[in-house]
Amino acid sequence: MEKLYTVEVEEGIPGKDGNPSVGPVYRNALAKDGFPPLEPDMTTSWDVFRVAAEKYSGNRMLGWREFIQGKAGPYIWKSYKEVYEEVLQIGSALRQLGVQPGSRIGIYGTNCPQWVIAMQACNGFNLICVPLYDTLGAGAIDFIVDHAEIDIVFVHEKKLNILFSDCACAQRLRAIVSFGSATRGDVEDANKEGLNLYSWNELLKMGREHPSEPFSPKPNDLCTIMYTSGTSGTPKGVMITHEALATYVRGVDLYMDLFEDKMTVDDVFLSFLPLAHILDRVIEEYFFHKGASVGYYQGDLNALRDDLMELKPTLFVGVPRVFERIHEGIQKALSELRPLRRMIFNALYNHKLSWMRSGYAQNKASPFADFLAFRKVKARLGGRIRLLISGGAPLSNDIEEFLRVTGCAHFCQGYGMTETCGVSSIGYPDDMSLLGTVGVAATYSELRLEEVPEMGYDPLGKPSRGEICVRGKTLFTGYYKDPDLTNQVIINGWFHTGDIGEMRPDGVLKIIDRKKNIFKLSQGEYVAAEYLEKVYGFCSILEDIWVYGDSYRSMLIAVVAPHEGNTMKWAEKNGHKGAFLQICALHDFKSYILQELRVIADKNKLRGFEMIRGVVVEPVPFDIERDLVTPTMKKKRSQMLKYYQVLTHTK
Repeated sequence: MEKLYTVEVEEGIPGKDGNPSVGPVYRNALAKDGFPPLEPDMTTSWDVFRVAAEKYSGNRMLGWREFIQGKAGPYIWKSYKEVYEEVLQIGSALRQLGVQPGSRIGIYGTNCPQWVIAMQACNGFNLICVPLYDTLGAGAIDFIVDHAEIDIVFVHEKKLNILFSDCACAQRLRAIVSFGSATRGDVEDANKEGLNLYSWNELLKMGREHPSEPFSPKPNDLCTIMYTSGTSGTPKGVMITHEALATYVRGVDLYMDLFEDKMTVDDVFLSFLPLAHILDRVIEEYFFHKGASVGYYQGDLNALRDDLMELKPTLFVGVPRVFERIHEGIQKALSELRPLRRMIFNALYNHKLSWMRSGYAQNKASPFADFLAFRKVKARLGGRIRLLISGGAPLSNDIEEFLRVTGCAHFCQGYGMTETCGVSSIGYPDDMSLLGTVGVAATYSELRLEEVPEMGYDPLGKPSRGEICVRGKTLFTGYYKDPDLTNQVIINGWFHTGDIGEMRPDGVLKIIDRKKNIFKLSQGEYVAAEYLEKVYGFCSILEDIWVYGDSYRSMLIAVVAPHEGNTMKWAEKNGHKGAFLQICALHDFKSYILQELRVIADKNKLRGFEMIRGVVVEPVPFDIERDLVTPTMKKKRSQMLKYYQVLTHTK
C-alpha cells in the first residue's frame, strides 16, 4: 500500500495578466485538516526550556570537554537544574546592568554551554538574541552590532582580541561578557573603549546577589534576529518569533510520533555546526524539549572524530560536505581491503539494498550484513548512532544510498532556510522512494512551485518545476529594518526561496537548481551555474568547481579545485613526480580534467553550451578566509569573480 505523506489543499493556477503560473499547494498529511494547535504551556521558546527544566531537572543537559595538558579530557555535564539556575543568574545580571526587555544581546563564539545559557537568558527575560557568526570577518560584525543596535555582547575569550583590535563596533556597546576569564590586558583594552568587561563568573555572581524574576515573552515577541551571511551584499537580519520556534518543536514532536523508534531522554546530540545558524539551534531546541543531552565538540573540526568516539552520540546532523568526507574515508578504507573482502562487502551491500528497496526497514533488511560488515561503518560515528540527517544543500544520491545501507541508522534529508525557521520539508526514514529528494512539507508548512519563465521552469508542466515557495506557521516575520526586501520575497503570504524544485504528483520535493545563479551567454542561452556545478561535482578528480560565463562570451569556463588524494594517484599512474602544487601546474593535468569534465557532460546529456571549454586549476580549496564562500560553504560569486580575474581574460 502506497504511503500517504501529503495532501493537495489547493489546485494549480495558470498564469494570467502578467502573474506567473503556480503549482498545487501541498501540506503534510499530519495537517490535512489544518495546522494542529500548540500545547497551551508551550507557546514560546522560553516555555520549551522552562518546562523541560522542571520535568527533567536531574538529567544531563549540556556537556563539554576540558583540556588537560593540551589534550581534551572526558565529557563533563551540567544538569537541566544547574543550567536553569545559571540562566536565571545571567538574566538577573543583565537586568542589573540596566538591560530592558526588547534589547538586543549579541553572542559571538564557537558552540559551548555558555552560548546556550546566554541564549536562554535572553529568552527568559524577553531579550532578543543576535548571534554573530564565529567565521564572519570584522566588517560584518561591525555591521551587525550597529544595524541591530546591540547593547551587550557575550564573547568567547579567544575572540576578545578581534573585538578590540579589528572592530569599530566596541564604541556603541555598553558592556562585554567573556565566556571564560578576562586577563588584565583584556580589561585594559575594554577600558580604553569606555567599556566594562565582565568574566562569566563575575556575571553569575552579580546575578546571585541581585536576583530578578524572569520576564516571560509573549508568543509574538521577537526571539532572535539571525543574520544570514548571504552570497553578496551586507548580511540580512532574519526576524524569528518565539511562537515560530515553539511551533517547530511541536511539529517535530508530531513527526517523530509516526515512528516506532522513539526519541528518549537517553539520546545524545553532538553539536558542531555553528549555533549561530538555524539548523543547529533548532535541533538543540528539540533535544531540550525531550530532556535529552547535547555535547559540544572541542572547537576543532579536525578533531571531530575524537569527539564522536568520546561522546558516542545517537543523532548526527551534518551538511553534505561532512557526509562527503565520511564517505571518502570509508571508501579509502575499502580500497585498502584485500580483493576478496572488498567483493564480500559489495555483495552484502547489494543484498541489503535489494531488501530495503522492497520495503524492509534498514535495521531489518539484513542484520547479518550489519553484523558482518556495516557495524564497522557505524563504529566510525561512535557506535550508537540511530539517526543521520543531512541539511543545508542537496546530498548526492550515491552518498545518500550508501549511508542508508551501511550506516546501520535511519537516514533522511531535510530542506529549509533561516527564513523558514529551519525545516520546511523533511524526508522519511526507510522509504527508498524518497532517495535523492528532500521529502515533503513539514508539519506546519505548505509548499508550492512558481513559474520561472526565463529558465523554462513550469509548475504545471511534466515534470512540475519552478521556484519553491513556502507558507506556514514557522515563517520569519521579515528582514530587520528592511521592509522593501521583505516585500520582495514574501508575496501574498508566500516566501520565495530562490531555490528551484521539482515536485512529484505526490508532493515529494527535489532541489534541482538556484534561481539567482543564472546568467545568459552571448548566444542568448540561459545557464544555471549551481546546477552545472552539482553535475560536474561528481567528477572524482575534483574537490570543488566554480562555473563562470557572461553575455560577452559564448562558452563556459571554470575554476577547479582538485582532490589532492586522487590527483596524486593520477600523477603516480601517469609517471609524474612532484608535490601537489607542481602536479596542479602541469598542462597534461589540466587536459585530463577537461577530458573528465567532458565525460561527465556526455553521461548527463548536457547541451553543447553547458560544456566546460576551459579551466583554471586552483590548488587551494575555496575557503572562508579569502571570502570566497559563506560559513555554510555557499559560493560568493561576485567575490570569486574579483579574486579570479584571470577568467575575464580567458579566451
